[in-house]
Amino acid sequence: MDGSLEDRVAQAMAHLKATEEAVAKVEGELSQASETARSADRSVQVTVGAKGELAGLEFLGGMYKNMTAAQLSAAVLEATNKARAEMARRVVGMLDPIARKVPGGGMSERRNVDWDKIFGSMLSDPSDAPKPTAMSRLRDEIHDDDEESGTASAEHGAVARKRAGA
Repeated sequence: MDGSLEDRVAQAMAHLKATEEAVAKVEGELSQASETARSADRSVQVTVGAKGELAGLEFLGGMYKNMTAAQLSAAVLEATNKARAEMARRVVGMLDPIARKVPGGGMSERRNVDWDKIFGSMLSDPSDAPKPTAMSRLRDEIHDDDEESGTASAEHGAVARKRAGA
């Protein structure tokens, strides 16, 4: 029976070594990995690193000059979220096969990593994302109007003070 135990230990050690090598390979690939995405209106392009960190931000074609702050912000967030979601799917695709290689023997609950718990909604299908409703667009327009009216009020007040000789 000693031979059998020695064989199992040797197999476990070989499996451990193979897993360590696979993890090292993935770490090396991810250290250089990035994902780039554009907003739907193609005004913004964002690049993120393997951990989802912002690595690049470009405003394309001068479109930002004609955008409100809310529109530009939405475009940046949209592109960033797309790039981060792609990177999360890429990381899962690389790590999931390794995570599933846990040796048998009562450890089946550890074989499946809950990637949704780790990455949250980033892994969900983008086509399942809630679409803007008429009400959300209306709120955006009201918000834009508030910004514009605040600027107009400030300008109006400066003109009125100038006329009054203040």
